[in-house]
Amino acid sequence: MTAPQEPRPGWDESGALTALRDLVSTGARVNHVVARRAGITDTELVTLEHLSREQIGPAEVARRLEVSTAAATGIVDRLVSRGHVERRPHAADRRRTELVLTDSGRREVVSHLLPMFVSLDRLDRGFTDEERAVVERYLRGAVKAFEQVLEG
Repeated sequence: MTAPQEPRPGWDESGALTALRDLVSTGARVNHVVARRAGITDTELVTLEHLSREQIGPAEVARRLEVSTAAATGIVDRLVSRGHVERRPHAADRRRTELVLTDSGRREVVSHLLPMFVSLDRLDRGFTDEERAVVERYLRGAVKAFEQVLEG
């Protein structure tokens, strides 16, 4: 096994960097295609994905999507009207509202993405623990590199 090389100044695209670029490009297309198949907008799909991980309120939806609170309200209204999301009073602060993903909303996301998740799980299981650790280190480093762009 060879030791990692010191980074050279500039940009030298390796096979791993090309594969990462392909993954990011394909991932962006996946959201668009899944949203279209589900009959919702890309931003509605992203909202459902956020709600599948945690309950947040409309203001947090606006922050995460980087849209106005009025736009976030419209997104939430459409998801509520489709039965994918419910508004509920916040448990600790009755002045606030939290959004809860319904079974319908969860099915909408999972039904389209499950084949991909199964394939990724199968791929992941094909690696040793050591290989998985290297892949994870690479991907977490890539996330940090992406965040540099987001932070401006």
